[in-house]
Amino acid sequence: MTSTIHGPGPLPTPPLAQEGPDGLVEMNWDPITRIVGSLGIYTKIDFKKKEVVECHSTSSIFRGYSIFMKGKDPRDAHFITSRICGICGDNHATCSCYTQNMAYGVKPPHIGEWIVNLGEAAEYMFDHNIFQENLVGVDFCEKMVAETNPGVLDKANKTEAPHAGEHGYKTIGDIMRSLNPFSGEFYREALAVSRSTREMFCLMEGRHVHPSTLYPGGVGTVATIQLMTDYMSRLMRYVEFMKKVVPMHDDLFDFFYDALPGYEKVGLRRTLLGCWGSFQDPEVCNFAYRDMEDWGRKMFVTPGVVVDGKLVTTSLVDINLGIRILLGSSYYDDWTDQEMFVTHDPLGNPVDRRHPWNQHTNPRPQRRDMDDKYSWVMSPRWYDGKDHLALDTGGGPLARLWTTALAGLVDCGYVKATGSSVQINLPKTALKGPVSFEWEIPKHGSNTIERDRARTYFQAYAAGCALHFCEKALEEIRAGRTKTWEKFEVPDEGIGCGFTEAVRGVLSHHMVIRDGKIANYHPYPPTPWNANPRDSYGTPGPYEDAVQGQPIFEENTRENFKGIDVMRTVRSFDPCLPCGVHMYLGGGKTLEKLHSPTQSLTGE
Repeated sequence: MTSTIHGPGPLPTPPLAQEGPDGLVEMNWDPITRIVGSLGIYTKIDFKKKEVVECHSTSSIFRGYSIFMKGKDPRDAHFITSRICGICGDNHATCSCYTQNMAYGVKPPHIGEWIVNLGEAAEYMFDHNIFQENLVGVDFCEKMVAETNPGVLDKANKTEAPHAGEHGYKTIGDIMRSLNPFSGEFYREALAVSRSTREMFCLMEGRHVHPSTLYPGGVGTVATIQLMTDYMSRLMRYVEFMKKVVPMHDDLFDFFYDALPGYEKVGLRRTLLGCWGSFQDPEVCNFAYRDMEDWGRKMFVTPGVVVDGKLVTTSLVDINLGIRILLGSSYYDDWTDQEMFVTHDPLGNPVDRRHPWNQHTNPRPQRRDMDDKYSWVMSPRWYDGKDHLALDTGGGPLARLWTTALAGLVDCGYVKATGSSVQINLPKTALKGPVSFEWEIPKHGSNTIERDRARTYFQAYAAGCALHFCEKALEEIRAGRTKTWEKFEVPDEGIGCGFTEAVRGVLSHHMVIRDGKIANYHPYPPTPWNANPRDSYGTPGPYEDAVQGQPIFEENTRENFKGIDVMRTVRSFDPCLPCGVHMYLGGGKTLEKLHSPTQSLTGE
C-alpha cells in the first residue's frame, strides 16, 4: 500500500470508479482540506454533459458536547464550549457568554462590550484573511489554474487587471502568481498580516483562540489608552492592506466570469441565507429575552433570514423560535418520547419539541449508507410556518452583508447599510488616502464566486466597525468609566440563548439551568447548517445542493480530473473545524518501516 499526503499544493486526483450503467462516474473527496478528516464529498459525475449529477456530504466525527455539558456549572460553559473548535473557539466563548448573560440577567458595562466587539472584529479579520488568501486563494493561484484550466491561465496572462493602479498587479496572471503557496508575494504578505490581527485579538481577550479574559458579565481586560493605541496601530496597517485586497479580488473574481461563460452557475443554489447578527451595541443591548428583538436590530451586523433574495425577518425572537433540528440521514435516534425542557419562551410563545432547548442527543453509530444514514451531522432547518428551509450561511460574509444591506439599519460612519448595498468608508492611512467601497447585492445570486467575494468585502467591513468600536471605547476610558465586569448570581432555574456570527456563519447556544446546574446545552455553529445531509423530508443540505447540478469547467479529461470546481464550491462555504490535508492512496511513495514493534525508538 502506498500513500501520499498533500499540503496546499495541487489537488490529488481522487480514486476513479468504474463508469456505471447509467454513464455516471462516482468520484469522492474524503477528507476535504480543513476538516481534519471529518468531511467527505461523494459525487456522481456525468462527464459527457460535464455536470455533477449527485452529491452527498458526510461527516465521520462525533463530538458529543451536548452530552457532557449536562451537570456542569453554568459558569464553565464558555470555557468548555470554546474547545469545540481550534479555529473559532472565541466565537463559541462569546456566544456562550451572551447565553449566560441572558440566563443570569446581567448586563456588562459598556466598555466590556466594546472590548468584546474589538476582539471579535479582530477574529473576523484574522480568520477571513488567512482562509481567503492562504487556503481559498490557492484554488485560484497560477499553479492550480495551470493544472486544471491551462487555457484560462493563458488568457489571464494576456488580460490587464482593471484596478492595477490600486493593487499593483498588471495582469490577472500576475495576481494568480502572487497567490502561489509560499512563493507568491501576496500569499506571504497575507501570512504576515495574519500575525498582527491575531495580536489585536490577544490584546482584547488575552489568548487566541480560547479567550482567557472573557466572562459572563464582561471581561477581565484592563481598559487603558495604551491598550487602544496598541490595537489601533495594528488596525490602521490592516485598513491600508484592505485598500489593496478588495480591488485585487474584484479583478480576479470578475475575470472568472469573463473567462468562463456560465461560471456563475458553479455553486449556485437557491438564495436561503441566515445571519444571527454580530457586534452588540451596549447602549441598547441588555441581553433580556423580552427585549431581544430591539437590541438584536441594533447590532452592527443585522440578524435576518433571506429567502429568494428577500429579507423575511430581522427578529431574533422569530429566528430563535423557527429553529428546528431534523435528523434525516444522520446517525441519531429521535427524542420524541423524551422530556421537553422548555414549553414556552419568556414571552409566552410556544417552543417546538425540535428546538435546541428541547433537543436530546442520542448517538447511534452504524454503517454508512448513502441511501439512508451517512453522516454524524444533524440537519438544522428554519421553519417559516410553512416549510423547513435549508438555510446556509453563504460562508458567513455573504449572509451578513446581504441581511445588513437589505435591513438598512446600520450607520456608524465607517459602515452604512443603504437598503440595497453596504458602504464601507476607510480613512486615510500612512500611504493611501481615504477609500470607499460598496458591496452590492450580487446579480448572480448565491454562488461560489460571490461567497468568496463577500469574504473580502467583509474583512473591510469588520475593519470599519473596529474603527468605530475603538472610538467608543476611548470615550468610555476618557470619561473614567473603566469598569469592565458586572457581578451576577447563577439562578437555580433559568434558560438562555445567545446569537452571534462565528467567522463562517450563524452561531447560537441554547442553555437550560436546573438546580443551579446545566440541564441541557446545545451549541449550533455554522457547519451543521452548511454541511448537513438530506433531512427527514429528503431535502439536501447546502453543500450537497450547491455541488449537485453544477457544471464542470475543468479542462482535464476524466482520467486526470481533479475536481477543482467541486472543491471551490465546498471551500467557498469556509468549512469549519481545524485544518486538515488532502490524502489519497496510490501513485505515491511507499512508506519504509523503520522499527519493529519490539524495538525502542533508540534501537536498543
